[in-house]
Amino acid sequence: MSTNAHQSTANCASHSVTDLVIMSQRKDEAALTELLKRHSAYIKSRLYKIAPDWEDHADLIQEINIRVWRFIGQLRQPASFRIWLSQLILNVFYGELRKRPRDFQIVSLDEPYTTDSMDETTRDIKDESKQPEDILLAKELSEVLAKAMNEVPTQFKTAQVLRDVNGMSYQEIAQITHVELGTVKSRIARARLRIQQRVSSYLKDAA
Repeated sequence: MSTNAHQSTANCASHSVTDLVIMSQRKDEAALTELLKRHSAYIKSRLYKIAPDWEDHADLIQEINIRVWRFIGQLRQPASFRIWLSQLILNVFYGELRKRPRDFQIVSLDEPYTTDSMDETTRDIKDESKQPEDILLAKELSEVLAKAMNEVPTQFKTAQVLRDVNGMSYQEIAQITHVELGTVKSRIARARLRIQQRVSSYLKDAA
């Protein structure tokens, strides 16, 4: 690394997140690299919280980093970077969820065969996996949930994500979003209600 590059990296390390966002929007690669470095652990923890059963998050992390690089210029309020990043993480997660194939496994063979006693029977294999209908229901429910969240107005969804996904207090959300505490509680309640109505309707139809 050149001396100038070292100096640029060192300078970035002393800046606030808001400053780094502004610098990144001006195409400062060192600033963006530092910004992603500071939020590496945060990205990993968010993914683990929303997808704890997924064995490898590496591809998702890479996609998140790429989208930050591509779209940070569209962030209008640099001070709200973490809120924006949280929504970006969710968008990447739900996008991956929709792409994953339905993993149905054939667990029995119906082709007849003859036993030693010359009786014709079938090969039956004990099915210890989730049944296809259960897998399908879980996938469809995830898709319904993702669609429901996408239909929630942004200001409601932001507050709900910060509360239910990031685990922030109402007071913290009020400070970050610059709205009154009562407004935060109202937005979260309305977002939850809309999502619950959509999911409840799906479960009723699926019953």
